[in-house]
Amino acid sequence: MPLKVAIQMDPIAPIDIDADSTFRIAEEAQARGHELFYYTPDKLSYREGRIMARGWPLTVRREKGNHFTLGDEQDIDLADWDVVWLRQDPPFDMGYITTTHLLDMIHPETLVVNDPFWVRNYPEKLLVLQFPDLTPPTMIARDLETLKEFKHKHGDIILKPLYGNGGAGVFRLDVNDRNLTSLHELFMGINREPLIAQKFLPDVSNGDKRIILVDGEAVGAINRVPAKGETRSNMHVGGRPEKIGLTARDQEICEAIGPLLREKGQIFVGIDVIGDYLTEINVTSPTGIQELERFDGTNIAEKIWQAIERRKA
Repeated sequence: MPLKVAIQMDPIAPIDIDADSTFRIAEEAQARGHELFYYTPDKLSYREGRIMARGWPLTVRREKGNHFTLGDEQDIDLADWDVVWLRQDPPFDMGYITTTHLLDMIHPETLVVNDPFWVRNYPEKLLVLQFPDLTPPTMIARDLETLKEFKHKHGDIILKPLYGNGGAGVFRLDVNDRNLTSLHELFMGINREPLIAQKFLPDVSNGDKRIILVDGEAVGAINRVPAKGETRSNMHVGGRPEKIGLTARDQEICEAIGPLLREKGQIFVGIDVIGDYLTEINVTSPTGIQELERFDGTNIAEKIWQAIERRKA
């Protein structure tokens, strides 16, 4: 059955159609006969009991520089639509959180993917705290002395913003580094949020594995290898994707977290694994499906839509 699908995402014009997961999801939806509507998060509103969006009917095509066409701008009541995709990128700030509250008012009658209640309550670097046996030693704190104690205990650590994304603001502080206090001052001047510290994992030199789960099931992985001289492996900062399979440990991790993701309506999830350790569970706007499709031919977008169609049926 054709579905009416609204996509809440960042501006569509500048996206890279060879890498953007939202574009691939929209492309697959269109191929399956679903109707597409596009709007940006600032066009979402609550109006006298209705959750409205101002945007455009959308057609996509795989032509660089000519990858979309918009219809006439219009207001829609999202309660009249079958599916809404929550796909804008972090930062996971109060603006982002507000959109989850508004979309929560129409879900599940309108299926919001991923479930906005649990997106709000399971931000990437916090959900992993429920699985301490799978993760490296981790601390979340704002207090400098507490962070110093963690660094003294583990020596070589990674320090990063709790609600950051794309590798921005990620620092490695090895045993000889003396910059923790200065970095703490820098971060404290930016916001009032805690920081997250993790024991550095030397295995990151071999890559940071992104594993894609669809409705709680692992469907494949890519390896993201840091550029020379770089600790971060994110593709936003020069990480190189390469083909890789799933190990027995990867499967163990996915089997441990998969049932919770499925129960909480997290249909499209990307987890990060370094060596034998789970470091993040990305539910807000995961990426990697186009790279995975190129490496092993698995159409992840198809699997995602099959899961959505099953739920709507």
